[in-house]
Amino acid sequence: MLNYNDVKPGVAVLVEGEPYVCTWNNIMQKQQRRPVNQTKLRHLIRGNVIEYSFQQSDKLQEAEIESKPAVFVFRDARKNEWVFHETKDKSKRFSVDDEKIGDAGQFLKPAMEVDTLAFEGKLFRVKVPIKVELKVVEAPPDVRGNTAQGGSKIVTLETGASLTVPMFVKEGDVVRINTDTGEYVERA
Repeated sequence: MLNYNDVKPGVAVLVEGEPYVCTWNNIMQKQQRRPVNQTKLRHLIRGNVIEYSFQQSDKLQEAEIESKPAVFVFRDARKNEWVFHETKDKSKRFSVDDEKIGDAGQFLKPAMEVDTLAFEGKLFRVKVPIKVELKVVEAPPDVRGNTAQGGSKIVTLETGASLTVPMFVKEGDVVRINTDTGEYVERA
C-alpha cells in the first residue's frame, strides 16, 4: 500500500481499478487544512491524462507492471507495425503498433534490445534504451558563417531519422542520442 505522498513521477497506481502512471505531482498545504498531493496521471493503456488530488487519508494500491526484455526485428511500414521477438526464443514473435513505441521508434535498429511493459498481460508500451549509438550515413559539408551560437546542421542516421548535430560531426561518425528528448548527446 502506498501513502498519498508516495505518488511521484514514474510511480504506477490503481485509481478506481484503472492503471495510471504519475507524470507530475505537487504536495500542497493550505492554512489550517490537511495537505493534498495534486497529480497528473496518464492511463497506461488508453494514454489519456487526468488530474487527480490524493488526500492524506487515501491508501493506494501500486499497479503491478511486468517488464520483459525483447529484441527488435524490423518495421512493417505498410501496416504501421514494429515486429519483435522474445530474447530467449526467436520463434516467439509479436508486433506492436506505432502508438506503443512513440517517437523513440525512429532510433530503433535491428537486433536492438528493448523492454516491454505489460499490465495484466496486456502490452501497453515498448521502452527503448535511454541512450543509443547510431552511425551518421549522410551529412552536409560544414558551412562557414555565423557560429557564435555554436553552429549546427541536420544529418541522417542509419535508421533514417534526421537529427540536429554540431558542425564537427561528419559522415561515418557514430553519435550518441537521448531517445527521451530526441537530441544529440555526444560523439561516440
